[in-house]
Amino acid sequence: MTYVAVARSKYAKIAPRKSRLVADQIRGKDAGEARTILRFSRKKKAAGIITKVLDSAIANAQVKHPNIDVDRLYVAQIYVDKAPYLKRYRAAPRGRGVPILKRYCHITIELGEREEK
Repeated sequence: MTYVAVARSKYAKIAPRKSRLVADQIRGKDAGEARTILRFSRKKKAAGIITKVLDSAIANAQVKHPNIDVDRLYVAQIYVDKAPYLKRYRAAPRGRGVPILKRYCHITIELGEREEK
């Protein structure tokens, strides 16, 4: 199996743990079905970011292979990796500061083409 197209979103402003919940829902699904799942997902922020990456991957496939049938595309791989996070500090009792971590993630989607039967 070869990958038709790849799209990435780097330094997305959402925690990887929250994004993985949505990514697990569309892994292995057809591109159109994945779009529908994302549209009605309850995790609105993660679904919005992943929808943009999926649309970018579909557009990349159309540019790379002009005569490709979009209906045969499916999400071959999707993974969410940790990105560097911002560290902020909040005042705490007794003159201390407690860290607040602003987490980011990298989202990668690889599309494949299903074989005709």
